[in-house]
Amino acid sequence: MSVDTATVRHIAKLARIAVSDGEVEALVPELNNILGWIEQLQEVDVTGVEPMTAVIPNQLRMRADVVTDGDRRDAVLKNAPLAEHGFFAVPKVIE
Repeated sequence: MSVDTATVRHIAKLARIAVSDGEVEALVPELNNILGWIEQLQEVDVTGVEPMTAVIPNQLRMRADVVTDGDRRDAVLKNAPLAEHGFFAVPKVIE
């Protein structure tokens, strides 16, 4: 697969990137080189190789799932410009 100037302009339009004519001409060989590297990677035999999520083994540090700051509704609602029945009150929005 090769990339031409029309394809570069189409990609730039999809990405919403403003690209000048000079930049389009410069991007054509760069994108073709990238696609060439991808084709080289597709030739590598990876049968029997387990997929990795990271290069080094990582384990997530777990913490206890405990509520630590409960029962603070009144303190939180002090910051509200308007509160009703223990909730933030906001204006009704109707389209």
